[in-house]
Amino acid sequence: MQQRIGLAVIREAIHKEGMVALGRVVFTSREHVIALEPRSKGLLGITLRYPYEVRKEDEYFHDIADEKIPKDMLELASHIVETKSSHFKPEKFEDHYEDALKELLRKKQSGQKIEVPRERAPANVINLMDALRRSVDAERGERGEGERRAEASRRTPKKAARSNARKRTG
Repeated sequence: MQQRIGLAVIREAIHKEGMVALGRVVFTSREHVIALEPRSKGLLGITLRYPYEVRKEDEYFHDIADEKIPKDMLELASHIVETKSSHFKPEKFEDHYEDALKELLRKKQSGQKIEVPRERAPANVINLMDALRRSVDAERGERGEGERRAEASRRTPKKAARSNARKRTG
């Protein structure tokens, strides 16, 4: 009980001061720095990196050319992102690695022969722009003309609002 009160006192104090507490925690026999943020009735811990673990972007991205992104491609991709977005539902995600490992252990425990997996065939490389267009075309085929017009009329003010916002901030 004293320990819970102690954590609550620390949580409330850092919340009141608008701060984050730093501490140390050990995961897999290695010490990590952790930031503790007050959240509701608890603390959110975020592991931080030591300076030697943080590298400059240029070390990773220096050989990637600056690309001029075509406007139509960006608009198409933005449309797909907008239509496919939804609330995050963690229950929809599965840990495929853990599931495969459990299945492998079940087979081993039951005495079944464990076969070495074959190498996968190389994946087909697709043109992203063509895939985006097919996705949009498929979606448009599912909706009626009235819905498309309503969608277009909803988008027009949004674009105007964005451009006005840019003018105010720039």
